Amino acid sequence: MKNLSVKAFAWIFLLVSIVVWVGILLVSGLDLRFDWGAFKKLPQVVSVVLLLWIGFSRWWWKWPIFQGWLVLFPVLQGTWQGTLTSTWINPETGQPQEPIPMVLVIKQSFTTVSCTIHTYTRESHSRSYAATFLLDDESSSKQLVYTYTNTPNASVRHRSVVHDGTAVLEVVRKPRRMLRGEYWTNRKTTGDIELAFRSKQLLERFPDDLKPAAH
Repeated sequence: MKNLSVKAFAWIFLLVSIVVWVGILLVSGLDLRFDWGAFKKLPQVVSVVLLLWIGFSRWWWKWPIFQGWLVLFPVLQGTWQGTLTSTWINPETGQPQEPIPMVLVIKQSFTTVSCTIHTYTRESHSRSYAATFLLDDESSSKQLVYTYTNTPNASVRHRSVVHDGTAVLEVVRKPRRMLRGEYWTNRKTTGDIELAFRSKQLLERFPDDLKPAAH
């Protein structure tokens, strides 16, 4: 995953290193000149810059001020709620399946992203084993792509087997935050997913307060 704008990061790294170096020299009571005394402070400069990098990579990268120009991928961590609409047709009725309420729980760090899916039926759950962002500079589009394993409960595996799938979701920012796209599985099923941001809380199951829409 391409995390940072290389050009912006290089300039910031250089500027921060200079500022830290000057600050250490001033605190140490040394003159602002490139002599042996100044160069002896370089290990301290490296230590401070390293601590700043640790802070940035763990916490500060999520700040809105860094989004877009420095941190290129979106911050999606939290729980998203919406529906999964399968293209599967019931062979007994000849009718499509009703949209299934679902939540997508995204756990994200500076270098990784993982996805867990819970549905209203609570018959199974899905966990990603690979996930990344696709960024298109020309169109400014951002997509979340993840490949997952769906594990049905033991009681329903006679009609729903363990299977893998992939989802590609477009990150929509206006007029409201949404994830919208499609999925396909190795059971030769496909469908659409549409989600809206719910909260920063990382849910561990389908929430009781989210009921399917009445028809």
